[in-house]
Amino acid sequence: MKVNSDLQNERRGAGINSEEFAVFWNDGADNLREKRWRENYFLRDGYEKKFTVPDSYLSHKELYERAVDRMVHRFQKYRELKGTKRYPETDFYDSVRLLDQSGVTSAWSPFTTHLSMFVTTIMGQGTPEQQKKWLDRAANCNIVGTYAQTELGHGTFVRGLETTAEYDPQTKEFVLNTPTLNAFKFWPGGMGLTANYAAVIAQLYTQGKCHGVQSFIVQLRDEETHMPLPGITVGEIGPKLGMNEVNQGFLGMKNVRIPRENMLMRNAQVLEDGTFVKAPVSVLTYGTMVYVRVLIVQDISNSLAKAATIATRYSAVRRQSPIDPNDKEPQILDHVTQQNKIFPLIAKSVIFKMSGKVLLDMYQVVLRDIDEQKFDGLADLHALSCCLKAITSQETSTGIEVCRLACGGHGYLQCSGFPGLYGVVTAAATYEGEHVILLLQTARYLMKAVRNPDMSPTVAYLKRYPDSRTLGRWDGSAQGIAEAFEAIAAAKTHTAFNSLSRRLREGRKPGQASNESSIELVAAADAHCRAFILRAGQESMERVTGTVSPALAAVLKDLLELYAVDAAQKSLGDLLRFTTISQAEVERLQVRLEGVLSRLRPNAVALVDGFDFPDEVLRSALGAFDGNVYEHIYEDAMKSPLNQEPVNASFHKYLKPFMKSNRAKL
Repeated sequence: MKVNSDLQNERRGAGINSEEFAVFWNDGADNLREKRWRENYFLRDGYEKKFTVPDSYLSHKELYERAVDRMVHRFQKYRELKGTKRYPETDFYDSVRLLDQSGVTSAWSPFTTHLSMFVTTIMGQGTPEQQKKWLDRAANCNIVGTYAQTELGHGTFVRGLETTAEYDPQTKEFVLNTPTLNAFKFWPGGMGLTANYAAVIAQLYTQGKCHGVQSFIVQLRDEETHMPLPGITVGEIGPKLGMNEVNQGFLGMKNVRIPRENMLMRNAQVLEDGTFVKAPVSVLTYGTMVYVRVLIVQDISNSLAKAATIATRYSAVRRQSPIDPNDKEPQILDHVTQQNKIFPLIAKSVIFKMSGKVLLDMYQVVLRDIDEQKFDGLADLHALSCCLKAITSQETSTGIEVCRLACGGHGYLQCSGFPGLYGVVTAAATYEGEHVILLLQTARYLMKAVRNPDMSPTVAYLKRYPDSRTLGRWDGSAQGIAEAFEAIAAAKTHTAFNSLSRRLREGRKPGQASNESSIELVAAADAHCRAFILRAGQESMERVTGTVSPALAAVLKDLLELYAVDAAQKSLGDLLRFTTISQAEVERLQVRLEGVLSRLRPNAVALVDGFDFPDEVLRSALGAFDGNVYEHIYEDAMKSPLNQEPVNASFHKYLKPFMKSNRAKL
């Protein structure tokens, strides 16, 4: 292909090998080879050529129908792989990895909730017998499921859900109802017209008592006709800011009966006579949400890396605003202000990925412990998954907008890729837990940790800072900055604890005291999360840099340096308040920032090339690998249905009569 000369020069002049960075980013050469094989197999078979009109020009109905068409095709290709030499034995998790990684299904698919949540719920909460009954059919897409938790009137506050499942011991069935409009399930992906089953989260009633929320498998539509079953009201919720292919829907139920065996009973159980046997640990009921939050943190780094790739490549191609009036227009990537917009986001992509990997490792350890009936790590995992999901989704949605603005007016185009990216990522600020509510859940954990800082290594820093007056030592190194942020987190945690304790002593009820202290509680959780990200990034980087070439190790250290310095500059008030940082060291941060931006500049394009997003996944005229930005923008414009005829019918019907008329109508 013909490649833009500026991009060619950037690649030739880089001091690192983008292929080596791609191996690092994908956790090894084998993973990178497998990813590329999947991309080639699923995305480069010529199937997409039949879609001559871009998705952005389609109606809401057409967009959904294309999404189903596309996903069915790809899932069929997956079926053809099962049992082959390459994939001789695949379980459902293999299916999810095979289809969901590399953008093969992506967040734009009406099958995504089926893959990520419906089956995950069955695997995490179903007995072996229930898994045997449902998983094979689901893995092969003989049935398509969704996860129905959020209601029109209730979201993150799961205990407030109004949908009921009342056990009838006479028939050994559960009777499900959504007693009010507020109780209608609202937002589940694929529920509108795609799914015929759902994992429904409802309040369990048996023997006249409510036992809290449990999970139930409910059939929504006939498997042959796809018509809604009796008592089921189901439909699609309409256009949204983004993710309109996902086919999110609503569900109402009136006296819908399901067999007792359709309650997922790996943890809690209802015996035939209606006796309720509670789960050993209540948080097990929310296992699917914890898992999905872990996945979100993993995916967030990829989304931010996509935005940074688009902005970096465009900034290498776009020339504007001479730095010296007598010189020609430079690449806008040469402007330090542009570097300061984009390069910290490249660094965040890497550090978020590292912290997400630490969280995923924790999740896998906790899963093994649960199998051995050990639950000590659950609370820490839950608290970290809450705050990491909240902070990384917020930072990424903000970062995508920064990248869009860095691309000027062209970033506003749908074909830039930013609107689609932003629509997906900004949704993560609310689904699987609203931002502030999740931070309050983390804060609840921190309030217990103040009394027992030995409960987890992630809160061990509280022992080093026994009160809010103990200052953290500032030494400016990456490890030192991580320790400084732990000092901030400790101080804010103690401040929140003292505020909460004071209000309790004054006679407030616990809920009222927490509400009145909620600003301080959120600040503590936010600081705890940022300290964890820095510590995880710093420790992970120390392990990694010894395994790569000296050139790449130096660049990775610069990315850590940039992340740490950028974080410090954005938290100067807290550093001055809670650490020993001096005015001279504050000024030194600016020098360090400018220095690391300058060192990263020659390797910027090589770094984003190493993220290794093919054009089929990046979906951006501005960020295409060949850098032919203006040709791609024009090509996309010419695909508009409005450009398929020189004169639109509205001219003769409306515009011409108006233009030819000289008299106003009275």
